Amino acid sequence: MTREAPDRNRLRAVRRGSFAEYRAALFLFFKGYRIVAFRYRTKLGEIDIIARKGNLIACIEVKARRSLDDSVFAVSDFAQRRIRAASDVWLTKQRDSARLSIRYDIISVTPWRWPVHLPDAF
Repeated sequence: MTREAPDRNRLRAVRRGSFAEYRAALFLFFKGYRIVAFRYRTKLGEIDIIARKGNLIACIEVKARRSLDDSVFAVSDFAQRRIRAASDVWLTKQRDSARLSIRYDIISVTPWRWPVHLPDAF
């Protein structure tokens, strides 16, 4: 029985994270962004959402936490480096990469609140 509890907790955390990412993507859509990649993964790292508005590319880390501060502090330096590395890979595959500017954002998804978008968070 003790083996099942961690699996159940892990599954619950994955579901909560996925739901937060979908909420964040919908929120960005209503702000005028176009979602160009969702859960973009490379060997170097992962980006939760890549969104575009004109020539601006926003690489967004989504955090589902109890508070805004918890969300911000949950994005470690190591995670930031992995997100930047993954964005470099993604950018090299874009035909119009010379025209694009890139920004790294955090979206905090907290219970019973609208998502909070922190542009240029790192």
